[in-house]
Amino acid sequence: MDGKKRNIQYKINTLLSQFPIVVILGTRQCGKSTIAKIVGPDWKYFDLENYQDYDRIHEDPILFFKENSSNVIIDEAQKSPKLFETLRGIVDKDRQKKGRFILTGSASFELIKNVSESLAGRVATLELSPFKVNEFEESPLSNFFQIFNKKIDLADLTSLKTLPIRFNHNVLKHYFLKGGYPEPVLSRNNEFHANWMQNYFEQYINRDIRSLFPGLDIVKYRRVLAMLSSVSGTIINKAEIARSVEISEKTVSEYIDIIAGTYFWRNLLPFQTTKIKTTQKLPKGHFVDSGLALFLQNIFTMDQLDKMPAIGRYFETFIVEEVIRGVQATKAVNVQFYHLRTKAGGEIDLVLEGSFGLLPIEIKYGSSTSKSKLKFLQSFIDLHNLPFGIVINNSDRIELISENIIQIPAGAL
Repeated sequence: MDGKKRNIQYKINTLLSQFPIVVILGTRQCGKSTIAKIVGPDWKYFDLENYQDYDRIHEDPILFFKENSSNVIIDEAQKSPKLFETLRGIVDKDRQKKGRFILTGSASFELIKNVSESLAGRVATLELSPFKVNEFEESPLSNFFQIFNKKIDLADLTSLKTLPIRFNHNVLKHYFLKGGYPEPVLSRNNEFHANWMQNYFEQYINRDIRSLFPGLDIVKYRRVLAMLSSVSGTIINKAEIARSVEISEKTVSEYIDIIAGTYFWRNLLPFQTTKIKTTQKLPKGHFVDSGLALFLQNIFTMDQLDKMPAIGRYFETFIVEEVIRGVQATKAVNVQFYHLRTKAGGEIDLVLEGSFGLLPIEIKYGSSTSKSKLKFLQSFIDLHNLPFGIVINNSDRIELISENIIQIPAGAL
């Protein structure tokens, strides 16, 4: 993991110049500690999973921060709610001083609760996901993502036409299959990758979840996780999961919230628009890491992946995360990620909305996409008077499919 530059590093440095505290959230083993140490190479580091560090902070946080009032990294900060109240007083003594603390956490509900109650206005939060393909390949973030730094307009079509296709199909499939957790992927050892995934998953269940939710039914929680891995990329039928696991729909919803709150799962809310009256109101969800989802489906090799009936659906979620990880590293604010489906079957895989405007994206596994398959995307663009929409697929060239729909190969992301 050392030496691999993360796309979001610039954004962390920017936020540290603007806020006293920056909180980095994300799933375990995605590189939060590493990037915090890269950003603050000479900063003091404390890990609240280390009992000595935990005791030092938790027993007397006032003394701790008196001795460590700046340039401090605290890992897994959600484990000590006391520190947030103390931090508020420390920061308020000198509100003009920026870049003092970096906190990390792998359970958003605990950390966000403490931040909102004690540190509102004093802290910036951002999400670090597992690695994006360009980070593994030590290549800069694609110029594709520059369109999100301002209001999207028709002139951006010209820049998109000149994007280089940096990664071929085989490179993309490798990371699609293996996922974005750096340690097992960088090892290039298939046996180690499988063993790492198994141990990572077991530790998540038996350590993190038992610790965070001691009264939770671990067996049924595990079954819900396994079922979600099988329906990743679909609108989730909670009633069906509830019947299969023999729990209530309310419990299924609670479990999914926990899984999302520990960054294993991403919910894409339905895009709501007055211009289309028949939209579905249910969220669509997927595993954040394609490698973990495929591991839980016992897909370990390229041959198994190629024979997978649902390969297109899993590829879609892989690309959705590639796009999200890139957008998270831009200057865009107020960013929301949606899906859209109508009762008549019209669908758009990803709708992005933020300071840049509105951008619909369709994702196809094939190497070409005909205009006839994009009628709903075209209708959405026309109804909302958008500059253009995008199709991402496994083609080998960038081209206009219609006047305002551009095909972009996945390798250009």
